[in-house]
Amino acid sequence: MSGGVRSVGTGRSFPALRPLIRTVVVAGAVAVLGACSLFSSSKDTKPAPLETFTTALNARVAWEARVDSVKFPLSVAAVNNQFVVAGSDGVVTALAADTGNVLWRVEMGKGLNAGVGSDGRFAAAVTRDNELVVSEGAKILWRKTVTVPVITSPFVAGERVFVLTLDRMVQAYDAQDGRKLWELRRPGEPLTLQQPGVIAAHQNTLLVGQGPRLAGVDPLRGTLQWEATISNPRGTNEVERLADLVGPMGRDNAIFCARAFQSAVGCINAERGSAIWTRSIGGTRGVSSDATMTVAADASDRISAWGTPTGDVLWTSDQFLNRKLSAPLVTEKSVIFGDSEGYVHFLSRDKGQTIQRLSTDSSGVAAAPVRLGDVVLIATRSGKLYALRQN
Repeated sequence: MSGGVRSVGTGRSFPALRPLIRTVVVAGAVAVLGACSLFSSSKDTKPAPLETFTTALNARVAWEARVDSVKFPLSVAAVNNQFVVAGSDGVVTALAADTGNVLWRVEMGKGLNAGVGSDGRFAAAVTRDNELVVSEGAKILWRKTVTVPVITSPFVAGERVFVLTLDRMVQAYDAQDGRKLWELRRPGEPLTLQQPGVIAAHQNTLLVGQGPRLAGVDPLRGTLQWEATISNPRGTNEVERLADLVGPMGRDNAIFCARAFQSAVGCINAERGSAIWTRSIGGTRGVSSDATMTVAADASDRISAWGTPTGDVLWTSDQFLNRKLSAPLVTEKSVIFGDSEGYVHFLSRDKGQTIQRLSTDSSGVAAAPVRLGDVVLIATRSGKLYALRQN
């Protein structure tokens, strides 16, 4: 069965580029599974105690800021020397990466379903009413209702806004006037995970997670160019075979690495449209990569680092078991995780040992750390933003 594409015009040129189970699935519908419904309650599982460590990295808070509390899947856009971040009240704020000064602020709606996407000029988010809202700085340009729920942050590039819906359909809109340019529907999976997926770009190819596959899509026409598989899930039922790609992805030039939910981690060459390696490992959070290493934690928060070119295991660490780690951030000086108690952990690249630890607030880290230049931004559930520098 081939995918269906409805074209609504080609638009402008595209420069180099970003718990509920329905018990009955009717034709054309997709059951939605919340990630937390797959697991028993972890309230009685105590997090591993924090270990003592020898400080080998100087990390400090450069500035602090605040947005409203974070009660949705947060994603922070880092582009053009600014962090663009949203709070639960629907207010989107752009902050200067070096100082934390507010560059602009705009109210997009009463509340958001997902984080914000931005290319530095346009910003896009989806409200709890499933309304896609696009602004140019502090000016709202247009609003448009999306018929299928969206929990993945929109991706903005080439004067287009790309939306990945809960059933992993992709829609493209003109960023300036909201014209719908095309939509791409692929053969649906029996179940779809209620967790943010992956959408990015490499040169003139839009990259989208659809089930356990990373798809390369023509951003002008919405046609499928290639598919590369991260996981070949096995199981006795559809829940066990659920293996949607979950964000964030790791990247080094043309190499993109991703997690297939509770089944595998792997890397794809986006120029060739083919898998480089995959490794079977459980887990629910995304990964981070550079040219040397790809890092992720499994469902019990055991951390693994693989060589990005080969997939060989570099090291593993079980010192943070059951601490509900965020997705990681790999930098040239350390590997950074946040946890549910608000601690930020800095690990050595060579062995995964703790070399620094900072405390934010006790509400917990809400998303993967995000880097822009020499600044790493940490966001907590209470809406506090901490900009960190490593020396």
